[in-house]
Amino acid sequence: MDISDVVVLVLAAVFAFLVLLVLRRLRLLRAGGVHVALRTRIDDTGKGWHLGVGRYQGDEFAWFRALSLRKGPDRVLRRDGLEIVHRREPERGETPNMPVGSRVLRFEYANGGAAPGVEVAMGPDVLTGFLSWLESAPPGRRLPWAS
Repeated sequence: MDISDVVVLVLAAVFAFLVLLVLRRLRLLRAGGVHVALRTRIDDTGKGWHLGVGRYQGDEFAWFRALSLRKGPDRVLRRDGLEIVHRREPERGETPNMPVGSRVLRFEYANGGAAPGVEVAMGPDVLTGFLSWLESAPPGRRLPWAS
C-alpha cells in the first residue's frame, strides 16, 4: 500500500463522514426541526456559538449540534419554568455563527432551579414559533410569562 492509496482512503472516510452529517441534518429538519445556534459558555467575547437543529418534543426543546453524529440531542430545554431573562441583537462578531436575522435569548428557570447557562439565537420566524411554544401549556398548568 503506497501513499496514494492511503490518501484515497482518508478522502473516502472524510467524504463518508460529511455525507452522514448532511443526511442527519436533513432527517432532523424533515422531522420538524428548525435552525438554531446555541452556546453554553456565556461571556462577552461572543465565542462558543454552535449551529444546530432544534426540535419540539412535547414539553422539551431538543437541540442537535450540526457537526455531530450523536443519536440523541446535545441539549434539552424543558418548558416548565423556563423564562427568558434577556433578549438582544447579536454582536458583529457573533453573526457568522448564527442563522440570518437572529435574535439572542438568554434563559433562566423561574422555579428557583439553577440557570441552564444557555443562550440561543434564532431567526424571526423560528423565534415566533419558539415563543408560542414557550408560552403555551396544556390545560391546568401555569407557566411564567416568557416574553
